Amino acid sequence: MASSAPSLELAALAYAQAGVPVFPCLPEGKAPLTQRGFHDASRDSRQVGVWWRRWPEANIGLSTGAASGVDVVDIDMHDGEGGFAGFERARHAGLGASWAWLVRTPSGGVHAYYPHGPQQRSWALATAHLDFRGDGGYVIAPPSRVCTASGVVREYELMVVAHRVPAPVDATALRKLLAPPQREHPLTAVPVAGSAPERLAQWVATRPEGGRNGGLFWAACRMVEDGFDHASVLGLLGEAARCAGLGEREVAATIRSAFRRTNRGEPKGSRRLSHAHAVSRSSREAMSR
Repeated sequence: MASSAPSLELAALAYAQAGVPVFPCLPEGKAPLTQRGFHDASRDSRQVGVWWRRWPEANIGLSTGAASGVDVVDIDMHDGEGGFAGFERARHAGLGASWAWLVRTPSGGVHAYYPHGPQQRSWALATAHLDFRGDGGYVIAPPSRVCTASGVVREYELMVVAHRVPAPVDATALRKLLAPPQREHPLTAVPVAGSAPERLAQWVATRPEGGRNGGLFWAACRMVEDGFDHASVLGLLGEAARCAGLGEREVAATIRSAFRRTNRGEPKGSRRLSHAHAVSRSSREAMSR
């Protein structure tokens, strides 16, 4: 299996040869290395080989949804809290029990993989510590590795493969079961300037209808002001905004506006998102994803 391949390049090639489109992400990180992120994902072995010869330590981004035929429920662990209780509630309600395989994430959470269900877009429930990755999303796949907030590098590890016939998870029913009553979140309740990129992305992903464009624009401006390039801003905040419910065109237009607003079109000195930068900021903000 790809998860047991001796190198990230061979694992990426194994996914591609199995018909699953992949793309390179930052070594020990999650942000895409290609300009269009998961939109660049390919099952072409030649293209995958070119990427990993250029970036041999790149993590493996795996497109979810119709592109790959795979959906993922992300059961998160954060600051001692996690989504396992919510996932257990879902299983008792008949949702999510027919997974295809489970992957242990570096944070101690779990990715549950399912066959793709039709017209199921990605979403995030920060209060439930549980996200869904379907159309318009991606996950980091085994045997990729990430440096945790404690400074320890851990792999995404395949835990178990189901011994039963897997079935799609009903993402709409899952969200209705786990979503708390809707509350208005005023745009003034934003992270402070200089916050870690992951914190900005988490905040963008939870913006309610009516505050999504404004929230994305504000967060994108903060990243641009901190010197991040277009690929990094789009890769991190773009996915978060799609989880909040924004369409791809809205996301692209809003991020372009942020670059114009800050007069930082695509400066030569701009930075790509690095995990070391994110972790150092995360430590100062006591935040990590």
